Amino acid sequence: MNFQFMKKIKITLVQSPIDRPERQKLTLKALGLGKTNASKEVNATPQILGMVRKVNHLVKVEEVK
Repeated sequence: MNFQFMKKIKITLVQSPIDRPERQKLTLKALGLGKTNASKEVNATPQILGMVRKVNHLVKVEEVK
C-alpha cells in the first residue's frame, strides 16, 4: 500500500462525549479529539475510518483537498 497518495480527512468533534459509553470516549481520545469543536487532520487509513464509523454521531468529517 502506498501511503504517499492517501487521502486526508478533517475530523471535527461536534457533540460532547459526556454521558457516552467509555469506549466512545476512548475512541475520541485516540483520534486526538478532546474538546467540542476540536479538529484534527489525519490520513484516511482503514483503522482511522473504522474509529470514525464508531463515533460518527459525534463528529463531522470533511475531505481535505
